[in-house]
Amino acid sequence: MDAREFDAWLASMGRAWEERDPDRAAELFADDALYYETPFSEPLMSREAIRGYWAEVPEAQENVSFRYEVVAVAGEVGIARWWTSLDRVPSGVHAEFDGVFVLTFNASGRCSEFREWWHRVETGSAAD
Repeated sequence: MDAREFDAWLASMGRAWEERDPDRAAELFADDALYYETPFSEPLMSREAIRGYWAEVPEAQENVSFRYEVVAVAGEVGIARWWTSLDRVPSGVHAEFDGVFVLTFNASGRCSEFREWWHRVETGSAAD
C-alpha cells in the first residue's frame, strides 16, 4: 500500500458512504476483514457482516459529506483523519464527526483490519 493507493481507497469509501452504497463499501474489504467501529466494540468479522452494517447506516443518515486527509502510510498500514457531516433520520438533527482511521491492507489492496476512533457534535436540525 502506498499513499496514492490509500488515497484512492479512502475516496472510494467516501463515495460509498455519500451514495449510501453498501455493496461498494463491502468490496473494499477482505473476505475475512475485522471492522472495529470503536476501540471497545466487538469487531464485525467478515465482508458480508460489513456489508450488512453499511446497509443499515443509510437508514439513519442523509446528506452525507465525507472528507479525509492521509496522515501516514507504512507498509500495509494507512492512517487518515476524516470528517463527515450528515443529517440524522428521522430527527433531522445535523451531526458532524471528526475521526481517525488506522487500516491494515492485504496484498490485493483490500482492507483486512479497520479501526476507527471518532467524536461527534450535533448542531441542531438540518432546517436551522
